[in-house]
Amino acid sequence: MRSHGGGSRLRVAPAWCGMSYGPAVSDRDAVNLGLLAFRCAVGAVFLAHGYNHLFRGGRLAGTARWFESLGMRPGKVHALLASWIELGAGALLVLGLLTPVAAAGVIGTMLVAWITNHRGNGFFIFRPGEGWEYVMTLTFCGLLLSVIGAGEWSIDSAINFEAPPGVSGLLTAFVLGAGGAAALLALFWRPPAGE
Repeated sequence: MRSHGGGSRLRVAPAWCGMSYGPAVSDRDAVNLGLLAFRCAVGAVFLAHGYNHLFRGGRLAGTARWFESLGMRPGKVHALLASWIELGAGALLVLGLLTPVAAAGVIGTMLVAWITNHRGNGFFIFRPGEGWEYVMTLTFCGLLLSVIGAGEWSIDSAINFEAPPGVSGLLTAFVLGAGGAAALLALFWRPPAGE
């Protein structure tokens, strides 16, 4: 990296190799691009899952039966709740709007999935019953986004909404995400016999 009066710049090729391709990118823009890509990737995963639960495969009825089999009753209510949280959190992350709340949706949904469906299946996702590596990774993606926020290339930044959220975002993640998951499980989860 070299300083050119306006702060440090990131070049495509390292300075020691003597080559430079294209315009220099500021560190700030590189961070914002990374955050945009990161939150859009997590948001896209959640949008796809919400859409899939409602409109693909067994559709809402099949998702409801699956939730019932996990001990989440009534299954239709929890299928709708999870699907709409996935769609809502995914859309908010892509837009960079209310990022700590969207991240809490990611955390809460993944914690419920981790406990009800994946925890007893080992670490790896390719194991029978699907292990918990996937839901763990998305849980921590949500935690990271709750603390660092959406970056400057977001609606949150445009409206000056908690950028970066820091401690308040972390509290939002724990209260709405982890707290909501714990309350939901305590009130509605009745594990099948033998668990």
